[in-house]
Amino acid sequence: MVERLEWRRGRARRASAHVRTGLALIAMCGVLTACGGGADGDDKPAEPPTARGTLEQLASKAHCEPNVQTDAEELRQANCTTDEGRWVLATFATDRGQREWINEANDYGGSYLVGRRWVAVGDADVVAALRGRLGGTVEAGSSHHSGNSGGGGNETGHSGHHGS
Repeated sequence: MVERLEWRRGRARRASAHVRTGLALIAMCGVLTACGGGADGDDKPAEPPTARGTLEQLASKAHCEPNVQTDAEELRQANCTTDEGRWVLATFATDRGQREWINEANDYGGSYLVGRRWVAVGDADVVAALRGRLGGTVEAGSSHHSGNSGGGGNETGHSGHHGS
């Protein structure tokens, strides 16, 4: 009987040591998560979740009344004007269609806010403001000033992907 009691006490001590170790690990994980905020350990606020939805739903989340310019099965595109400025919102039927559109549009420069089957295009400050509402990933197009564009650096003059 005494042997069995000693065995139980030893087993209880080992179990409580495992529990304490587990709790310490959980506490450490909580501290590390609370301190970092971001994946790279800086103090940046967490990224907003990336919005999903139709062109109209995305425009509403961005506080825009969309002026639809293209309404096709594979692509819907609208011009938007908000307090931040003018920008273009495009939605796509497929991921491939979205990537092809972005690849072609990159030649015009600008900043792109990219979500799941949607893109918002505008000046960098407009895209940054939109990211706070829509989430997504920011991509920068190649500079269109390097060639002989003759546009004098005015991005609003491009109509290939911006629409009017």
